[in-house]
Amino acid sequence: MTIVYNGPSMLDGSPIVAIVTIGSKNAKTGEMAQLWIMRSDMDPLAASRTGADEAVCGTCPHRGNPTGLDHGQAAQRPCYVVLAQAPLGIYKAFKRGIYPMARTVDAIAAVGAGRMVRVGAYGDGAALPAWITSALIRDAAGHTAYSHQAGRPGARFEPERYMSSVESKQAAEEAWSRGWRTFRIVANAADIVQGHEIECPAIRGVQCLDCGLCGGSQVKAKSIAIVKHGNGAKYLGVS
Repeated sequence: MTIVYNGPSMLDGSPIVAIVTIGSKNAKTGEMAQLWIMRSDMDPLAASRTGADEAVCGTCPHRGNPTGLDHGQAAQRPCYVVLAQAPLGIYKAFKRGIYPMARTVDAIAAVGAGRMVRVGAYGDGAALPAWITSALIRDAAGHTAYSHQAGRPGARFEPERYMSSVESKQAAEEAWSRGWRTFRIVANAADIVQGHEIECPAIRGVQCLDCGLCGGSQVKAKSIAIVKHGNGAKYLGVS
């Protein structure tokens, strides 16, 4: 596990940290290097329930609704990331000071070298300076990356590297008109736009490690759609 960034968020200037872990047991992604982006001054649960997670998640609609309470996370949170598990554990380890830091472009590149890299196992890569993510995937075998921050001032959204995460067919069509590839959650498979989108190969048991289609517009393939799933799916409004 290695820290690749510790500094201000490009989204709102708040303190954030980006940590890469190796050896994931995630059944969907496979054993990819995972980049976790979170507040450095409060644990992920506290950031969620207070709305301070905007520093790493921006305007993502999957954040849920801040509660203002002193426990738990945001209410009605559809995001698939279980904050009380890996993100909280990684944050606590970070606060104990056990992770080394990669401080140069070459050192960061070495972390991702030869591996498939998942940019944003938690958090949006556009919250980081662009050179950080560029370095991390420079010598990688490939990467996946998603962002809800297209058009947000300050966000380091790079459509050639990121899938543009969209919530509706209309938003997808606008992105396509710009030459961007999209990632979209749909209510059912019948909502997938033929000729523009294909269903995520995970439905056939293909892991992200072996797929690699979610690498932005530099990948010459149709956009990706996936039927809503997971514990928070009941809170998703998709169109």
